[in-house]
Amino acid sequence: MALHFELVTPTKLVRSENVHMVVVPGSEGDFGVLEGHAPVMSTVRDGAIEIYATPGSQPERIEVRGGFAEVGENGLTVLAEHVEG
Repeated sequence: MALHFELVTPTKLVRSENVHMVVVPGSEGDFGVLEGHAPVMSTVRDGAIEIYATPGSQPERIEVRGGFAEVGENGLTVLAEHVEG
């Protein structure tokens, strides 16, 4: 099973893909999201989102500044105030 992940800013859709796992820099600490994760909403602190394409793969890191993360039945959506790169 794959997790649907979207990374968006106020001006554009940065990523939209199915992945194995994403680690989000939440304001209360980093948290990992896999397919079937319970619904949750969190603020995002400045840091790196780690995207694992497959089990055991090396993560791709994307630096973000601020925003919100929401896990729902459609997967994980991160609305970042700013994405580096």
